[in-house]
Amino acid sequence: MSGHTPPRLRLGVNIDHVATIRNARGGEHPDPVRAAQIVAAVGGDGITAHLREDRRHIRDEDIARIQAATNLPLNFEMAATEEMVEIALRHRPHAACIVPERREERTTEGGLDAAGQHNRLAPVIARLNDAGIRVSLFIAPEPRQIEAAIRLGAPVVELHTGEYAHAAGEQVTVELKRLTDMAALAAKNGIEPHAGHGLTYDNVQPVAAIPHLAELNIGHFLIGEAVFVGLESAVRRMRELMDAAR
Repeated sequence: MSGHTPPRLRLGVNIDHVATIRNARGGEHPDPVRAAQIVAAVGGDGITAHLREDRRHIRDEDIARIQAATNLPLNFEMAATEEMVEIALRHRPHAACIVPERREERTTEGGLDAAGQHNRLAPVIARLNDAGIRVSLFIAPEPRQIEAAIRLGAPVVELHTGEYAHAAGEQVTVELKRLTDMAALAAKNGIEPHAGHGLTYDNVQPVAAIPHLAELNIGHFLIGEAVFVGLESAVRRMRELMDAAR
């Protein structure tokens, strides 16, 4: 291996499930804004929040409050619906990651079917791009999805790591190679590759070691771990593991 060190891998923390806990009882606690502030204080690189159509965790007013409370870039996860596009255009987050939401939109891997949905996605991506919002597509690590992202003009793809996270035995190596190859394919075509879904302390390092990846988005595991050790400790530990892998 050459002496070239890949750039620091960014960590985006998804704080949706702080809001899930809050919404279980209604009221205001725990406040996802406080989670965003803690992530900023311990050196996280971004906040991810997914506003779902049913508002099961993050609510509309949370978006503006998160943006006001921290200078970290907000990655707004959204379905490709008119309602969500209008909300994105109103709040102007740093980035918008388009994810599948309704069951019939899912591919078997759980990513967005960018290839099959080209005509529906193209105008959405164009409007977000025109507003200066960096568009990301949450896709399975497959050549046809990367090719679709290239055709759609998406500057970023987030590779779905769920298959890797659930793999066992030799399949782990197979899934890791897919992620590595697709990150390289994206980067070769001028698309910045990110990754996320199902990443934990135990499985993050092989993914963090993929040289082309620029960012990992991790949420559910960190919020769950925070119940036991606190969010600050959870994020710091994940950051240490990512840095060690690089």
